[in-house]
Amino acid sequence: MNSSSRLLATLYVATSAGLAWTAVLEYWYGPMWAACLFAAASIVPVIAVVRESVIGDQRRALADWARRATVPGPSGAGPDPDAAEDIVRAELDGACCERWWTSLGCDHDRSCPHRIPRSSAA
Repeated sequence: MNSSSRLLATLYVATSAGLAWTAVLEYWYGPMWAACLFAAASIVPVIAVVRESVIGDQRRALADWARRATVPGPSGAGPDPDAAEDIVRAELDGACCERWWTSLGCDHDRSCPHRIPRSSAA
């Protein structure tokens, strides 16, 4: 994580702590629905911290692959020919499937592991 990511993660954690404390206060003194609402809202910034760390890991991996693509391979005869393929494979693995991209997230390819069967209910 770089300094801006750390600052953002710190703000997320502080926001989550504030929302959790508000949930406790609402539980003690306020309506129960508000306590549940603030408890659920306190989880969202934690998810954002996890997302930021995953994005950081992906950026480091991409930088490593890019470095490997420019550094001569083990035989010293030029760049690693598999590095570009690794970068493309990682980007495609990050996406769900081709049909998902072209249908704006509505449909999945038959081989897609995230395919959700459609309901037959009308």
